[in-house]
Amino acid sequence: MIGWTILLTAALTGLFCAVFAVVIDAVTDALSMATVIGLAFLSGFCGSLFAQLVLRRT
Repeated sequence: MIGWTILLTAALTGLFCAVFAVVIDAVTDALSMATVIGLAFLSGFCGSLFAQLVLRRT
């Protein structure tokens, strides 16, 4: 059962990051590499928090 939890967390994080990327793409035209790296970190961090919140894990 633990395997499904890991896959579900990864899928939810991926979904969050995909939606986040669409929003960022819609809001900005061109970003510096440092900004892209920062946004990628923020997306992964928030996506992980989102997945844990949905699954009620801490």
